[in-house]
This record gives sequence, C-alpha cells and structure tokens, in this order.
Amino acid sequence: MTVHLHKGDLPSGLSFGASVAVDSEAMGLNVLRDPLCVAQLSAGDGDAHLVQLDRSTYDAPNLKALLADPGVEKIFHFGRFDIAMFAHYLGVVTKPVYCTKIASKLARTYTDRHGLKDVTRELLSVDISKAQQSSDWGAKILSADQQAYAASDVLNLHALKARLDDMLVREGRAELARACFDFLPVRAQLDVAGWDEVDIFAHA
Repeated sequence: MTVHLHKGDLPSGLSFGASVAVDSEAMGLNVLRDPLCVAQLSAGDGDAHLVQLDRSTYDAPNLKALLADPGVEKIFHFGRFDIAMFAHYLGVVTKPVYCTKIASKLARTYTDRHGLKDVTRELLSVDISKAQQSSDWGAKILSADQQAYAASDVLNLHALKARLDDMLVREGRAELARACFDFLPVRAQLDVAGWDEVDIFAHA
C-alpha cells in the first residue's frame, strides 16, 4: 500500500481510469454542522490518494471535476453521506455512483452486518481497522495512523464491488441495485435540503 497525501486538491493529470473508489472524513456525521476535511480515492491498484481540503475555500477544481465526471464511476461504501458532504461543501453533484453498502443489503440478505469491516472480512478475508474512525480529521497534520485508516477505506472497494456484482446477478437484483445507485445523489440532496430524518415515501 502506498499513500499519497495532497494538500488542497488532486494534482493535475492524475487519472483513475473508468472507476475510482471514494470516501471522505469529516468532523462528525452531521452534514450541515461538521466540516468536510479529507477525501480519499483509489483506482484499486494498491495506491490511495488523500486530499486534505482547505476548509477556508474548498477550492479543489481537480477533485470536483473527477467527482462530477460522467465517464468515471465513483464507488462508495455508504455513499449517501459522502455524496451529501461533497454536495454541501464542494458544491458538486457526484455521479455516476455505486454503493457497496446498498449492494450488500440487497445481496447479503442472510445477515444484518453490512459495515465495511464486516463485508470486507467476509467477502475478501481482509481485516481492516476502524480505530481511527473518530479521530480529529481537522488536525493540521494527519498522523500516519490516520492516513493508513483513510486509505484502508478505499483500497478494497473495487474488489468488493466485483464480489457483490456477482452476488447481485446471482440473486436477480442487479437492475434493482443500479436503480438505487442512480437515485443515491437525489437521496443525498434530500439530506442536504433537510429531509435527512424523513422518509418521504412512507404513508405517514
């Protein structure tokens, strides 16, 4: 594993191919309150690129262009949160997208354990640490442990997607999953607009 730390934005000319694994770190889980601090990306090649964002400007044109690029699929785990954060702080609609958590919930109906750690352990026999999940991502200098944690959240997503795609096809739910992925940016926009706790599809 190689971790590349970039200040403010991705370097110009960096390519991730047709799909890129993406995650983010923030000061908490409230999209409107807790600032976005870090975005991490991987092409699935064992390298991870961490962008430590400038929270005074969020001026990251290369990152924004990649997130909005219609020719690059963005792979997330629980993309709803990250997509909402990118919409609110970077002003970008992230698509097209794929969410391994949604795929897991549709394909792995034999379990209720759909966290990244559990899915990665079962499908890839890889153990990842979540010890740094609640650390201070707004720190001026990210520790080596923080960087390793952030990288681990994206390094396995391509392999997870491949395994989950096979399961979705086997269970006859691939088209349903794709429809859910296509709707995910809209679900994130609803979160940003204040409908994060409201199920607008419910009867009541």
